[in-house]
Amino acid sequence: MTDRPAMPAAEAGIGDLRFPIDVRIPSDVRYIERIVGLVVQRCTEHDLSARACRFNVPVALAEALSNAILRGNGEDYSKGVRVRATIDERSLVLEVEDEGAGFDLEACTIDPALGDNRVREDGRGLFLMRSLMDRVERLPSGANVVRLTLHRA
Repeated sequence: MTDRPAMPAAEAGIGDLRFPIDVRIPSDVRYIERIVGLVVQRCTEHDLSARACRFNVPVALAEALSNAILRGNGEDYSKGVRVRATIDERSLVLEVEDEGAGFDLEACTIDPALGDNRVREDGRGLFLMRSLMDRVERLPSGANVVRLTLHRA
């Protein structure tokens, strides 16, 4: 197992990002809160609804990032996760890209309220993302990218 790298004390420029956001982070769950906070701050500054800023965006983005780090990259600290975010007068678009092999979005999305799924400890992330965002899709590119779209109310 690879040793986890030390988190930099201060990441130059991370607080100065504006939309669009395009940042690469290591496969380390300690970065999730910082990236979610940055995106939520920018959403608030761009007048996305309070509910979206306090609930939809942080939960869906945290799930997408954790899936990319834990499942896509297998917590391999030598791999990275790219996060892109844009917002305009119609919608917020978040893209999370990992270096994993990819997955079938439909096959991996389970309803946690059905049958044996109620006792599973995994598989709820995509369901949550789809419940909180207007659209969740895996881009048909060579990269492993999940795109989350939330329309303005």
